[in-house]
Amino acid sequence: MSLDRIYRLHFIGIGGIGMSGIAEVFLSQGHEVSGSDLSVGEITERLVRMGATIYSGHAKENVAKVDVVVTSSAVKSDNAEILEAKRRGIPVIPRAEMLAEIMRGKTGIAVAGTHGKTTTTSMCAQILMEAGLDPTVVVGGKVEAIGSNAKVGHGTVVVVEADESDGSFHLLPATHGIVTNIDLDHMEHYLTRENLDDAFIQFTKKIPFYGCTWLCLEDPGVRKILPFLTKPFFTYGFTAAADLYASQVKVLKNGMQTYLLYYRAHRDSQHELQGEIELAVLGSHNVLNSLAAIGMSFSLAAPFTAAKTALRTFKHVKRRFDERYYSLETGIRVIDDYGHHPTEVRAVLATAKQTGHLRIVTLFQPHRFSRTQLCWDEFLTCFKDSDVLVLLPIYAASEEPIDGITSDKLADAIRRNCGTALRVEELPSLDAALSWMEKNVQHGDLILTLGAGSITKLGDLIAKQLS
Repeated sequence: MSLDRIYRLHFIGIGGIGMSGIAEVFLSQGHEVSGSDLSVGEITERLVRMGATIYSGHAKENVAKVDVVVTSSAVKSDNAEILEAKRRGIPVIPRAEMLAEIMRGKTGIAVAGTHGKTTTTSMCAQILMEAGLDPTVVVGGKVEAIGSNAKVGHGTVVVVEADESDGSFHLLPATHGIVTNIDLDHMEHYLTRENLDDAFIQFTKKIPFYGCTWLCLEDPGVRKILPFLTKPFFTYGFTAAADLYASQVKVLKNGMQTYLLYYRAHRDSQHELQGEIELAVLGSHNVLNSLAAIGMSFSLAAPFTAAKTALRTFKHVKRRFDERYYSLETGIRVIDDYGHHPTEVRAVLATAKQTGHLRIVTLFQPHRFSRTQLCWDEFLTCFKDSDVLVLLPIYAASEEPIDGITSDKLADAIRRNCGTALRVEELPSLDAALSWMEKNVQHGDLILTLGAGSITKLGDLIAKQLS
């Protein structure tokens, strides 16, 4: 569609972090925006303040006076609003198609990968903002630098987080891409590893010849697809095999990291030292995320000083190693994180270990029965850097239970695998976890709430309890 006139846009599931960002951009551009969600909260309240009409719950009346309905793969096809829109002949389009409209005609950066997309997108955005490029940004998390998960800029650059979960990231007309990693996830859509790999290969092939893709050389999944890439690409990592690499990474006592940055603009040229980067977030995974963002800024000819300043002052994205409480007196710290895949769990716990706390207590809510089944063996080993693991019931996310896939059985399997090295508890609810914490917390603990479901509430509840 041509967006040269005001449209009435309706978003089903507008309270989701992905949908709300797109809705915010179109609101800022003057379009009429409405949306529905089963639950309302901080995100929908912000949209209401911006002028959106928000409905609690889904009903066919909600789409009576709209021009287009935007949906996502999380919304079932028998949703009342989808059925009514189709009956009325109102276009029903996927979220990615609306995101594509935001990118059309712009220098578009799409950040893809199984893990690290949100942080990498945020780092890209902050570097380009520091460089004065004033990008439009749509990201899957609240970014402190913009106070939201979206920003409408007046420049020609758009930076978006590309969701690979249903393959719709192919719809994005990106001129530049990033692939952080390729791990087994969303297999309910892809079914086989070959299909998953091919999706990322096709993503890179859609980048035009005058653009490029930056890929992480440290990731085995990325290395596997490199021989099949046909468009310009660069790599980043920890060794000189990559085009851009970090050397001499150091963790400082103030919670910062530093590293030396080396770069070669052409494969047949020598690496040159660019300077030292100070990074305001911990974790080797965040070093890699920052390299992707720096590489992309080089491709857009942004000054290196912009990257140095933005990364030195970079703040955590909400729910990415997000501190909810700290007491200097007791040494107790509460961290909340979105990590729900074993690879993410390992990265978060490795970062937690760098903080030097006496004990790491992890409260984990597995997300989806299908993911728990698929990653079962990896879950048995990914908590090794924790001292205590509290498992909560699996968050279904609209899935039906799978026979034999429960948190109780996962807890038993982890106990058998880890022995006495890891204390494992399983609890029936968030309330039970809160009560357990009250009795078991110790001075010097780092309490980590991990997961993509309702556990997001628990960190603040524990913080309130400790206060």
